[in-house]
Amino acid sequence: MTFVYPAIFTPHKEDKGYHAYFPDLESCEVDAGALEDAVGEARYAAYNWIMVELEDEEGELPHASHEEDIQLEAGQLLKRISVTVKLLPDND
Repeated sequence: MTFVYPAIFTPHKEDKGYHAYFPDLESCEVDAGALEDAVGEARYAAYNWIMVELEDEEGELPHASHEEDIQLEAGQLLKRISVTVKLLPDND
């Protein structure tokens, strides 16, 4: 399965790094250096967040926000992050 969620990237004020967060994935945030690294770290964080939710008995994933509904502040970037999860049959 592939999941796509918008992530907001904010440049750090004190260095050249970025802070990224997913408006739809509660507390799913990362900090990284270059934008390319921040995108990779965001993808990894979203993957882990999604996996924890899917492993929960009642795991329900939130709907992704529409990009046009997200208000960005000056300097922020919005990127759609795609996460692929391979679901295996349960062996219980």
